[in-house]
Amino acid sequence: MTFKAEKSEWLLLAVPGLIWGASFLFIAEGMRAVGPFGVTFVRVSIGLVTLSPFPSARKPISRSDWKGVVWLGVLWLAFPLTMFPFAERHVTSALTGMLNGANPLFTAIVASAISRRSPSRRVMAGIGVGMGGAILMAIPAMHTGQSSAAGIGMIVAALISYGVALNIASPLQQRNGALPVIWRAQMVALLLTAPLGLSDVLAAHWTLWPVLALLTLGALGTGVAHVVMSVAAGSFGATRASATTFLIPGVALVLGVFVRHENVALLSVLGSGVCAAGAWLMRRARSSEDAHNSSILANQGSLLNNAELQECEQGG
Repeated sequence: MTFKAEKSEWLLLAVPGLIWGASFLFIAEGMRAVGPFGVTFVRVSIGLVTLSPFPSARKPISRSDWKGVVWLGVLWLAFPLTMFPFAERHVTSALTGMLNGANPLFTAIVASAISRRSPSRRVMAGIGVGMGGAILMAIPAMHTGQSSAAGIGMIVAALISYGVALNIASPLQQRNGALPVIWRAQMVALLLTAPLGLSDVLAAHWTLWPVLALLTLGALGTGVAHVVMSVAAGSFGATRASATTFLIPGVALVLGVFVRHENVALLSVLGSGVCAAGAWLMRRARSSEDAHNSSILANQGSLLNNAELQECEQGG
């Protein structure tokens, strides 16, 4: 691989993580002008407008998959994207973004529940380490009162919703492509968030920085990042492309501390590192298992081909 190709690959992997890590800062800044429902409605609206010019987003999808798309509009967009602004009324944008690092863990837990199969010991070890890190992140905020505890609960609810949504999204995107599914899910989310979102928008007190923050949040976080992630998944595979999520907690932490001057407990920072380590261990274990299973299938296919060849030789 040439240096230019490596640079392009790293850029594709880094851009979505940087954008989504910064989204928690933009949410906090947007709420200086508009309420949580308005933040969600505006970002989904702008995201939909951003994706609409891409021909790949407008490709038709199977009619039978529309039910899944509707669920994605609820569980991937409308509900979790509303929970994060409400949570940031009670906890910092940095902590909200750091806890988002537990997203792969919740996705794995939901996948196991759906398939009714327990993960392997190595995967369970990774999940255990990661969830332990998430608890360490939350402890300092939980001790500051019921309001912060409510904020943590909203973030956890959003992550569970993401976990369910990503398991629904995977087969839909494999059949139809990522962008057509996301674009239509945004349509659903726009309709769901419009009643309360429009009310918040009409009652807002707009100033320049919150407007710019929400424009960036919608165009990049709910639009461009999905396009880049789709390209990365198509180029390197979904598993490798998902590594971009490891950037989200760090970016949210740096921006929260240095831009918004938020106070983040050392225990939360350590917990974020432990959570990331657990997610990495889980991801590594699953990749190893997938490679092993692929090898077994390839060997079985080779044995089958040999057997068919022998049958042909005997028949000839």
